[in-house]
Amino acid sequence: MAVDTLLLELGAEELPPTALDALSDAFAAGIEKGLLEAEISFQSVTAYATPRRLAVQVTELADKQPDREVERRGPALAAAFKDGTPTKAAEGFARSCGVSVDELIHLETDKGTWLGFREQQQGDDVQALLPEILRKAINGLPVPKNMRWGASRVEFSRPVHWLVALYGSEVIAAEALGLQASRTTYGHRFHAPNAIQLEHADSYLAELESAYVLADRTMRRERIREQVLAEAEVQDANAVIDEDLLVEVSGLVEWPVALTGSFDERFLEVPAECLISSMKANQKYFHLLDNQGKLKPLFITISNIDSTDPQQVILGNEKVIRPRLADAAFFYDTDRKRSLASRIPQLESVVFQQQLGTLADKARRSTLIATFIAEKINGDVANAQRAVALAKCDLVTEMVLEFPELQGTMGRYYAEQDGEPAEVAQALEEQYLPRFASDAIPQSLTGQALALADRLDTLVGIFGIGQRPTGAKDPFALRRASIGVLNILVKGDLDLDLRELLSVAAEQHQGLPKTDGLVNDVLTYMLDRFRAWGQEEGISAEMYLAVRARPVTNPLDFARRLRAVKAFAQREEAAALAAANKRVSNILSKQAHDGSTQVDKQLLQEDAERTLFEAVTQSQASVTPLFEAGDYQQALDTLATLREPVDAFFDNVMVMADDEAVRRNRLALLASLQALFLKVADISLLPQ
Repeated sequence: MAVDTLLLELGAEELPPTALDALSDAFAAGIEKGLLEAEISFQSVTAYATPRRLAVQVTELADKQPDREVERRGPALAAAFKDGTPTKAAEGFARSCGVSVDELIHLETDKGTWLGFREQQQGDDVQALLPEILRKAINGLPVPKNMRWGASRVEFSRPVHWLVALYGSEVIAAEALGLQASRTTYGHRFHAPNAIQLEHADSYLAELESAYVLADRTMRRERIREQVLAEAEVQDANAVIDEDLLVEVSGLVEWPVALTGSFDERFLEVPAECLISSMKANQKYFHLLDNQGKLKPLFITISNIDSTDPQQVILGNEKVIRPRLADAAFFYDTDRKRSLASRIPQLESVVFQQQLGTLADKARRSTLIATFIAEKINGDVANAQRAVALAKCDLVTEMVLEFPELQGTMGRYYAEQDGEPAEVAQALEEQYLPRFASDAIPQSLTGQALALADRLDTLVGIFGIGQRPTGAKDPFALRRASIGVLNILVKGDLDLDLRELLSVAAEQHQGLPKTDGLVNDVLTYMLDRFRAWGQEEGISAEMYLAVRARPVTNPLDFARRLRAVKAFAQREEAAALAAANKRVSNILSKQAHDGSTQVDKQLLQEDAERTLFEAVTQSQASVTPLFEAGDYQQALDTLATLREPVDAFFDNVMVMADDEAVRRNRLALLASLQALFLKVADISLLPQ
């Protein structure tokens, strides 16, 4: 069986840059899936993509499927013969197999004996199989939005112009999207516009690079990074390379060339975030900072041509960016003509959610929640109330309407200009923290109160109108809101009970259609997010379930227990004590134990049970103050010393003694042992 390289390339007009990676990966995955289903062996599948092409290269692809033995099952033996003579069923099956009845075999199964037939089936050539594999892969692409062009009925993300399908040096007779496959590809639209005849699938990358096309996405991305850093070094500046922007820019060019331009220093009077957003969102520029971290009046653009007169390209970009920055400056100047507080009445006409009212309604509810939280965490209540009142006012400013990603940031700037208390201004930006699981939390107490109040109001409200997340559908980002609340409470070291917080939030809502069990539903949902939260800290599902089994509603306390259980699980005693607790749980449940932990010392008969009783009694005295202090890790370390007396008890003591009083006493001893561990978690759920 011979092997060779396969190359498939679909050429199109410029594809959406933000969708390029997904399209490329899906194309490669579709080809790989087709080859695996056809049982054709290969070494590797590599995806390539530029704005004008999607390509897949498969190395050491076999030229055919392997031969295989095919087994067919016919009628049951009892129905195949009557008095030793073949029935019509047997004869019909034999004809369908192209043999006589005598050439059929007997197949033994657990359901009886059947007539059967085995034959060697030759594998199909890869050239015959690839057209259908290619068609399915292209049809399965996650195209963001299809379009038609010309008189064609074909639909795709962009008009397609060529199709390459090469197995080694041979063209595959394939058709897709109205195109016939060939060996013809095209290089850079301007530097090398003429057709390129590929001699072999292996020469793809080299041929394109000689035609000013870097087809390897990673290589193109890293070349952009290197060029940007090099340009910044020339300017004695630090380039800020946003990874999302880098991906998008690499999807816009085939032959990247970094060029540095400048803009008027007067624009630096506008907050840097505004200028950066304008440069990134509108022009896809990388910005530069000086050694003090301040924005420099410079930008780096990635051109798709290697111009003989790069200064003209730079001047063109400078001409384009000037009105963009002027717009940002205009928005900023316009917004500053009014105070942030003067915009509060506008919130009455901005709908938060149809059933939950306007942003003004949300602010009124959140004010009472934030007040409660601020009092609990010893924050400034007046600051918390003012922060809630101003929190959403920047949403109706010109700047945020143009650049929504600046919400909160512009609120801080405008609040500072208005002379609002520093902590209030800080809180307006902090209200959106954390934006993702590993993001920073608000540092000010006012910011924490505001961020918590806003999320809790949303969670209770959306659950209350029956729109809790289901599967992948989470339009109000309640998962992110839940994890945000947990992170603020845990990382902020805030000793607050989540049930109490949710109850306060629920009290602010009037006339919700789903109020029965609302607080419990939201509480359960949020505590379940600790599973994902714990994964960030290497906490397994078993550890999470061990803590979740206890009625803990304080997230800070929950997190301390998780960390303690994680540390305990690393100890050599952990598995044995987990197994012992499992055994205790099973015994107590089967005996319908009344839960008593009162042990009568006079009824202890065996040395092993006396030893365990003394050990449990001493441990109770040692760990009680640790439990009260929330030092669960030290408590579990102390309880780990119970392993030997517990093992000895089960080795030497018959729990189910004939004497009922002795039996009940031993059950009480086991219950007291179990109760110690349950002060932290149900460790019987840990791996044993």
